[in-house]
Amino acid sequence: MDPIRSELTWEPAQLGPDAVRTIRRTSDLRGLFVDAASLEELVRAGDPVVYETYEPSIPEGPGHLRYGLTVLYPGHVGREYFMTRGHFHLRRETAEVYVPLRGRGVLVLQDELGRCRVEDLHPGVVVYVPPGWAHRSVNTGSEPLVFFYVYPADAGHDYETVARSGFRVRVLAQDGHPQVVPVEGP
Repeated sequence: MDPIRSELTWEPAQLGPDAVRTIRRTSDLRGLFVDAASLEELVRAGDPVVYETYEPSIPEGPGHLRYGLTVLYPGHVGREYFMTRGHFHLRRETAEVYVPLRGRGVLVLQDELGRCRVEDLHPGVVVYVPPGWAHRSVNTGSEPLVFFYVYPADAGHDYETVARSGFRVRVLAQDGHPQVVPVEGP
């Protein structure tokens, strides 16, 4: 494989012309938000884009690093801020690094024992997601939250475990400010 060079642009935020772009709309995130009626209302009103990712084509084999750019737009479903699906890595022994470039938000993390952490995301911080921690990004600001990420190319993504069990905390708007609240129930 030859070296790869990516062009990071700001308006719009993208990672070069050759990166693979993935778009997630409100209709793709059914089952993640507490207020399903508000989600369906957004779908009917135009099905807005919640987030986009850009990744260069890098092999998924051992020894490689995959990297990309996420653009998570501002918005709400009911009182819940727009968020990514969230995932564990299939290879639980792999880590990931997040580098926020623009905007404000939080990274919700949870290990398989249910321990939760919430880390602020804003330019100037770097968040290391250790092996075995699920992670989900949440945009708590009024502009797109743009962040760069890097992970081992053979890590894989386990979205199903998060879809089944969810996270034990939610990030809700309360009087115009983000509030982390525990999820009620078992």
